[in-house]
Amino acid sequence: MTPEIIHAALAAAREAADAAAEVIRHYWRRGVEVEVKPDATPVTVADREAERVIRQILQAALPQASIYGEEFGLDGERGGLMWLVDPLDGTKSFVRRTPFFSTQIALMDGNELVLGVSSAPIYGETMWASAGAGAWFEGERVRVAETRELAAASISIGNIKTLTVDSRWNALGALIRDSNRIRGYGDFCHYHLLAQGGLDLVIESDVNILDIAALAVIVREAGGVFTELDGAPLTLDTRSVLAGTPAIYRQALGRLATKA
Repeated sequence: MTPEIIHAALAAAREAADAAAEVIRHYWRRGVEVEVKPDATPVTVADREAERVIRQILQAALPQASIYGEEFGLDGERGGLMWLVDPLDGTKSFVRRTPFFSTQIALMDGNELVLGVSSAPIYGETMWASAGAGAWFEGERVRVAETRELAAASISIGNIKTLTVDSRWNALGALIRDSNRIRGYGDFCHYHLLAQGGLDLVIESDVNILDIAALAVIVREAGGVFTELDGAPLTLDTRSVLAGTPAIYRQALGRLATKA
């Protein structure tokens, strides 16, 4: 992709996130009925309408790209240029009137994530990034912290049910014990904090690529590292995350990757 195409695609993604925010704020004020999908996760009219407006904007801006969305699946073929869209990541929070949900929009070029927008309309934060152009929070460039010692590190965990029955559970406990503090901000929030220098490590084991693709671009462009828990690169089948400042990430990977 040329820099001009990436710039135009990023502008479209930000426009789409803003349009989705209008839909989400509308239903946040009104309240919604909740349906349960076949995978036992909730969905609302806000999820579906937000994805529709996102798709309209992205398709008009980059018609050669396919779109893979949380609510309406894949439009086009895998490979090449493909948008990854979760219009309302955190529906469970949304329906319980908790503002920890967001719109996630990323663009892949082959196997490479090239841009991402993360918008949390009720929480009041938007972050974005594109390959080689840095990570930005409300117009200000951000960087991860320079923390190097685990004893000084702040760790956030979320979606770790599968780790509770994994042999890495004890390794996670030791990692927490040796760190400075442990939190569970979850969803978009701990990745935003990581990219801005407020956290040093994020661990999750029950996610999908639509949840975290945009956030991966943001964290990486802020100078961080973002992989699966075992250090593997992200793919469309990703289900776990280890993300952090370079030094703390390396120490955590050394402990967790050998305990699976």
